[in-house]
Amino acid sequence: MNDSPGWATPGSSPSDDGRQGTPADRPDNDGGARQPEQPTGGPKWSAEQPPPGQWSSPGATPPADVPPAPAAQPAAGWGAQPGTSYSGRHSYPGGPDQWGRAAVAKPGVIPLRPLGLGEILDGSVATMRTHWRSVVPITLVVATVIQVIGVLVQKFMLSDLPLSSAEDMTAEEAIDSLGSTLAVSVVNQFIQVIGTIVVTAMLTMIFSRAVLGQHSSVSEAWRDARPQLLRLAGLTLLLALGIILLGAVLVLPGALAGSVGLAVVGFVAWLPLVIWLGIKFSLASPALMLEKSTVIKAFARSSKLVGGSWWRIFGITVLTALIAFMVALMVVAPFQMVGLFAFGGGLDSLEDGSAQSAWGPLIFSGIGLIIAQTIIMPIQSGVTVLLYIDQRIRREGLDLELARAAGIENYGTTGG
Repeated sequence: MNDSPGWATPGSSPSDDGRQGTPADRPDNDGGARQPEQPTGGPKWSAEQPPPGQWSSPGATPPADVPPAPAAQPAAGWGAQPGTSYSGRHSYPGGPDQWGRAAVAKPGVIPLRPLGLGEILDGSVATMRTHWRSVVPITLVVATVIQVIGVLVQKFMLSDLPLSSAEDMTAEEAIDSLGSTLAVSVVNQFIQVIGTIVVTAMLTMIFSRAVLGQHSSVSEAWRDARPQLLRLAGLTLLLALGIILLGAVLVLPGALAGSVGLAVVGFVAWLPLVIWLGIKFSLASPALMLEKSTVIKAFARSSKLVGGSWWRIFGITVLTALIAFMVALMVVAPFQMVGLFAFGGGLDSLEDGSAQSAWGPLIFSGIGLIIAQTIIMPIQSGVTVLLYIDQRIRREGLDLELARAAGIENYGTTGG
């Protein structure tokens, strides 16, 4: 029996069991629905598809009937799984493209089939470009609040530190400097986490509508995301606590015993476990937001969806992080240089530590970070949401439900 929940309508409340419809409503019982074949080398597709009606098209009018095009097999590189047949699907909105490949339903920013790396990245960027009136205000406001608070915290918490080089510091001054720096880092990270939770929640709702080709205003995104914000905060906190406790168990004993070797061994064991758990639960936030589930169920759903695709999701996540780092570096570095050399005293201020609390470097660095985060946060959130959608399309035939919600007629039926 298919135990995967359907895609909840943004802003709606889930049913008691997370599904709607009767067995007779399922696409495997309508006489003409597409049945995914089992790929060679192991099961990848469920025998049953999710029931219809879980993801409705909120406030949208379905498009006019679209005539079916001849069914065709997609060419290699279009995301088809080995041994998986896509015959029987209708093309949308027309026939084959200029290379003779069958067109695929694409009501929004992604085609309704398993996605490749380029399509995931392109869908994320396309959403930011097409729906910028909703995306940019959210990320810009949150990034500005984060950086303003961060600049003020760093200015007033580090301004009283003694200005001297590391060689001239006494042991007490070095301890005070380290403590103040750690305190600033903790406060900044806390603010960053809070902002990330808000951005992730709202952008997830915008991406869920963008997949259907629908626009979402800032107020609609907030209305849809608000009921799950506390749960998303709990999910983030629980994951962070798990990572910290794991580090305490593996690294802290060696550090307390004064054994550098034991502490290093513990760290070497802790780091890969953190990476493994981070990828394993990387799809928990979109599962929580879009399935209207609880924190524990979201972790379980992420674990199930990632299973068997860990390395693929790991590679896409690392590549996305690398792209984000490069974008941030290119944007922030020029602002930091201007702030340091034009208003901060140049290299001398780096040596004596005054640059970390001077207004010029702090303000210009903050401006650069605001611009960088406004660009980066939608890309990272979009990749996570589209990875979740991609895994559900591959495992649970979510494309059928998305097509119904988008108003595509006869999607998945046997073509004539």
